[in-house]
Amino acid sequence: MSLPEAVIPCARIVEQGDADRFRTVMAAPVAARAMLFPLYALNVEVSRAPWVTQEAMIAEMRLQWWRDALEEIATGAGVRKHEVTTPLADVLSPAMARRLDEGVAARRWDVYRDAFEDEAHFERYLDQTAGHLMWTAAQLLDAPADQEAAVRSVAMVAGLAAFLRAVPKLEAAGRIPLLDGTTDGVAVLAGRIGMRLTVPRLPSSARPALWPALGAARLLDQVRRDPAAVAQDRLPPVAPWRLSLAALTGLPRV
Repeated sequence: MSLPEAVIPCARIVEQGDADRFRTVMAAPVAARAMLFPLYALNVEVSRAPWVTQEAMIAEMRLQWWRDALEEIATGAGVRKHEVTTPLADVLSPAMARRLDEGVAARRWDVYRDAFEDEAHFERYLDQTAGHLMWTAAQLLDAPADQEAAVRSVAMVAGLAAFLRAVPKLEAAGRIPLLDGTTDGVAVLAGRIGMRLTVPRLPSSARPALWPALGAARLLDQVRRDPAAVAQDRLPPVAPWRLSLAALTGLPRV
């Protein structure tokens, strides 16, 4: 069994724009790949939209284009033709499309240089971006509804790990990524989010949705013990062997 022709451009987008997620999808069954590649291609396109221009209005327009496309999917209207939107419309339910639209709206923070308003705003950003993405992936792979909170806890840990890796680049771009960027503040943040982790009870078919979080809990534990590693850009990448182990055993090693 091979990927549907319409999904191949999505796979290329993910391969070029999100190598870690590309590896997790390629380790999953082909049927799962056909659903995950369009979803993750959307994430690549949306996450980079605020960064391809320094003009806030243009960045807003790029994000709005994706919001309009998701609205078309949600309402059942004819979706605009695009290498991502066409296969995406085949896999998303209206509720999923509306949820992902909320995630696109959250990306407006990336456009501007304002700090997060408070801890609640920061955590809402992580949940609406990383959380909405991972829960949608899990739902596409038949995760039970009662595991949503646990899946979102994994996504929160993974989202924070990815965000902390990006802190040096965000600061170099003139952003204020952390409410408290001191070593004490970073350690507290990593500890607070890490403590919320609950490993979901998912069928084997849905476990690939968790694989982008491999190693994230260990990384937050490292940050808690060595918070200076964030500012000094010393956080390690995900070890490839973790994905191999998860693919062979079917078990997540968050």
